[in-house]
Amino acid sequence: MTGASRRTSTTIKFGAKCMHDYPNKLLPRVLENSAGRPPMKLCLCVSIVILLALPLFAQQSVPEISFDSVPDFFKLPSGMNFGEVPGVAVDSKGNIYVFTRSNTATGPAYAPAAAQLLEFNPKGDFLREIGKGLYGWSEAHTVRIDKNDNIWAIDKGSDMIIMFNQAGRVKMVFGRRKESADEDSKPWEHVNPPLPAVNGLFRQPTDVAWDSEGNIYITDGYINSRVAKYDKNGEWVKSWGTRGTGPGQFNLPHAIAIDRNNNIYVGDRSNRRIQVFDTEGNFLRMFTIDVPPPPGIPPVNGDTPTGARLAGMIGAPNSLCIPPGPSQVMFVGESTYPGRLFKVSLDGKVLGVIGRSGRQLKQFSGVHQLACPSETEIYAAETSNWRVQKLILRPAAQTSAARSK
Repeated sequence: MTGASRRTSTTIKFGAKCMHDYPNKLLPRVLENSAGRPPMKLCLCVSIVILLALPLFAQQSVPEISFDSVPDFFKLPSGMNFGEVPGVAVDSKGNIYVFTRSNTATGPAYAPAAAQLLEFNPKGDFLREIGKGLYGWSEAHTVRIDKNDNIWAIDKGSDMIIMFNQAGRVKMVFGRRKESADEDSKPWEHVNPPLPAVNGLFRQPTDVAWDSEGNIYITDGYINSRVAKYDKNGEWVKSWGTRGTGPGQFNLPHAIAIDRNNNIYVGDRSNRRIQVFDTEGNFLRMFTIDVPPPPGIPPVNGDTPTGARLAGMIGAPNSLCIPPGPSQVMFVGESTYPGRLFKVSLDGKVLGVIGRSGRQLKQFSGVHQLACPSETEIYAAETSNWRVQKLILRPAAQTSAARSK
């Protein structure tokens, strides 16, 4: 074995131990503790991993998936535009629901209310607005469609999850918004550790999914760092998770998806990983996406991150979806930068990368939610680019190496 080979082997073994000890690998915030100085073991581990991880990542080869983006797909009424688009979903008829921070709703909480739920037909023609002026609207976050075509809107600003039937009537609500007239009403404070969670109430929830029995799972999200479970009738069952970096803990559970075998996948965004649980909340496994971005690609906003900051963003799961079909896979959207989409197997193997950061068609920034009615048709809702792209994936993948230059 050459000297270089011995060094690489030692690095991999040592890095594996670091990752076992500190599963939130490569996140810059692990360099700080309450006293402002990291313990020596943590400092040594993180320093070695940060210095050597990106060159190791760069040795990977991933397939680039060829795809098209349909131009001008959504036909909005004259004079109307999307705002930030955090949510998109598709029902069994192919109709598409877009949840946008349009700033046109009424009833502000602490600032202009930014939530509007719009429906389009399969050709992208505008059909209707659902819940116009709804009391629960404050800041749109995600929208999902259940197996009965009920429409579920998750509003981060009002701390509510609202279920509509196909007629657009509210059928169930989960959580409760603060009354803006109350003297103590103000935005939630992000204290660490968070104040104890309360059953049935939420603090900035993020997403919702269902198992095969119709049980409801809500990621509760920016502050509570947990998953809440209800039964199919909307009765509270349990919750699991606390703020942290260990298995079964979360630091911003931002997205959730469930496969045909009732495995629950939680996009633990700020821990840069996807955790997998059973329906009782028992931890099964976790995986990360470790594919470096191509060099020289700038973000849509701000400076290009480098070093530990970049390492903490690579593969951070902003959005998840699992298309129906006999051979299930998962699509994952990164955060604002590097801004790509990934196709992965359910055990975490990266099967392909889609697009890159940018403003043009076939480029992305802030893919906040994905809807995937099939393995070749995907809708990507983008917050930074104020749009939804309809993507058509070509059957054959074109292999290329993702390497640093």
